[in-house]
Amino acid sequence: MPKKRSGGGLSPTQQAAKFLGVSVLAGAVLAGIALPAVGALGLAAKGSVESFDELPANMKTPPLSQRTTILDADGGQIATVYSRDRTVVPLKDVSPYMQKAIVAIEDSRFYQHGAVDLKGVLRALNKNAQTGGVSEGASTLTQQYVKNVFVEEAGDDPTKVAEATQQTIGRKIRELKYAIQVEEELGKKKILENYLNITFFGQQAYGVEAAAQRYFSKSAKDLSLEQSALLAGIVQSPSRYDPVNDEAEATKRRNTVLQRMAAVGDISRAQATEAMKAPLGLKVSKPKNGCITAVKGAGFFCDYVREIFLNDPVFGKTKEQRAKVWNQGGLTIRTTMEPQAQDAAQRSIKEHVYKSDEVATAVSLVQPGTGKILAMGQSRPYGFKKNETQINLSVDQSMGGGMGYQPGSTFKPIVAAAAIEDGMPANKVYSSPYQMAYPSPVSACDGKRWVNDRGNPAKLENENSSEVGPYDMREATAKSVNTYYVQMISDIGICPVTTMAKKMGVVRADGDKMPQVPSIALGTQEMSPLTMANAYATFASRGMYCTPVAIESVSRRVGDKTTSLQVPKSTCSRAMSENTADTINTLLKGVVEDGTGKKAGLGSRPSAGKTGTTDERYAAWFVGYTPNMAGAVWVGDPAHKRKMSGITIGGRSYGKVFGGEVPGPIWGDMMTGALEGKPVENFNTVHIPESKPRGGGDRDDGDRDDGGNGDNGGNGGNDGFIGGLVGGNDGGGGGGEPTPSFSIPEGFFRGQGNGGGNGNGGRFG
Repeated sequence: MPKKRSGGGLSPTQQAAKFLGVSVLAGAVLAGIALPAVGALGLAAKGSVESFDELPANMKTPPLSQRTTILDADGGQIATVYSRDRTVVPLKDVSPYMQKAIVAIEDSRFYQHGAVDLKGVLRALNKNAQTGGVSEGASTLTQQYVKNVFVEEAGDDPTKVAEATQQTIGRKIRELKYAIQVEEELGKKKILENYLNITFFGQQAYGVEAAAQRYFSKSAKDLSLEQSALLAGIVQSPSRYDPVNDEAEATKRRNTVLQRMAAVGDISRAQATEAMKAPLGLKVSKPKNGCITAVKGAGFFCDYVREIFLNDPVFGKTKEQRAKVWNQGGLTIRTTMEPQAQDAAQRSIKEHVYKSDEVATAVSLVQPGTGKILAMGQSRPYGFKKNETQINLSVDQSMGGGMGYQPGSTFKPIVAAAAIEDGMPANKVYSSPYQMAYPSPVSACDGKRWVNDRGNPAKLENENSSEVGPYDMREATAKSVNTYYVQMISDIGICPVTTMAKKMGVVRADGDKMPQVPSIALGTQEMSPLTMANAYATFASRGMYCTPVAIESVSRRVGDKTTSLQVPKSTCSRAMSENTADTINTLLKGVVEDGTGKKAGLGSRPSAGKTGTTDERYAAWFVGYTPNMAGAVWVGDPAHKRKMSGITIGGRSYGKVFGGEVPGPIWGDMMTGALEGKPVENFNTVHIPESKPRGGGDRDDGDRDDGGNGDNGGNGGNDGFIGGLVGGNDGGGGGGEPTPSFSIPEGFFRGQGNGGGNGNGGRFG
């Protein structure tokens, strides 16, 4: 005798036999296809049997897509993101009223029949024949669950969704066969649990837990009788019975469910009558999806985490695989974001730059020696309204950022590090005149040389005419003397500088190669704040560069199981010797103690850093660090249109903006808050002998560099000069075009111009 299953119903053999007799009827009822004659029924049945036999034996059940939670380093929630808002819960965490309500209205004989309800099919067929249409269906709750699995598997692909829901006998045959399998393997309780977790309840809520939270702001286990009836009624048509948009229709449907519950004996008539008098009692929670909902101004950091997940091969070999894991969700992502640091960054941003200002600011904080990103923020919030943006101004273009911004004089310490690593003494003196032509020729990589144009040589100058050398490295760094650093790169060559930059993770924000031109000493190549913060963290960690990381751990919940995923790890490598890093730390301490960065000082806590202001004051920077934290602050117009002269920023008027005046105080306030309560650590410094004679007088707080004599009718262009690379065996000459014996570096002549003779070259600082 065929074995019966707990919970009632026939064995698989009996169900299959019955299926062959009723599958076409079920398909006809639910697909709305009229079957006028027995002959037609027979032909259809034959095709159904063949189709049934050809179906795979097992239905593949994809993991249910769920919300993903992004946490900070302390475990606090930053944001939830999801393709479908769903939180899977076990049946024991669903109100008994909800369980009874959904069975009563969707499949009241659920516990009496198997995968196919023959009585239901015949009843529906009879009623539809009487009405001449399709007024009643006969899908069991198990069949509905199977259909939902197909829809879930289709994801957001409209073609696949249409295939999963098309009203055809073929789909019904497949649905019925898998329903038999599911009944045998899972049993009634598990099917009900799965159904409640997979089905759509409207208002972006998938599954009963999300629905309970959306409509009543409570857990599914706490739903009352009338609340359960309302949710159960929505399932048949989430748009028609939406209680938020049509309270009257939703109330009628709820009362229908209550009446049905009373009719099948789940509740008494008196209970049903009393519940029908109650108001809907909605307490709607708005959908909270995506990085736009992030707390602490961390929307851009949240988006950066998403970009990492979608781009790093550790989460999947292909972009499609990574996207599938992300969209299925159920992830808990613990990040490196430190709440104290993020709060401090946002407070400082809000204090100094308003979101409605003509210019914006972006900041990044990194932990030296680990690469952990501690904070990331900007003055224009994450959003779609006026004065909001979805572009992360702190990161490279490939990670959701823009084209980057010229860092000006904040690049000079990289030149100094290359020179010291190459053996140059830290008390090296250069003549450092107020104005000069670029020295020529200058050695570059691969045996090539950059040569200035003899007929119209590119020139540069210092911020003001009082800056006249000779200077040594300490004073030239503190005062950001342009001519000193151009003489330095001309002396050591371009290749050691680009090599050092690469070792420190310094790359152009747009992904292009760093050109072999001497003006890079003045910060002419566009970088992102995160790149600069992490580069300076190399100095703080005594020469060890660590790739930036934002994710500490990822766990993934699938069903009842939670597994840990691999995450990207920071890779650390030595970029320079400890002595070189210690020397740079000594030099940059002078910048905040007695140089252009005095306004960024942290009082008794040792700090170091460098200011930067670009040509025409389109951007201003301060990049600095302590032994345990490094940060970069950029201020400017992302569109590169508004010069920061005669401007109001954060409610204050500025005649001219310098790196030490606006970005510096932002950095100082941010670091003060981020480091509060943390140990005070000291740098390892070196003794730098005095060099005589020293020249020049004190300058103002400016730090702008002259990369090409822009204001004096100079040469403008991409790098502020005319000239080019020539092969290593060529002597003299140069001019605007290189010799044809080598290829021109990509972007060498690219102008992002501001017109005339003062492109993005010109002055830099």
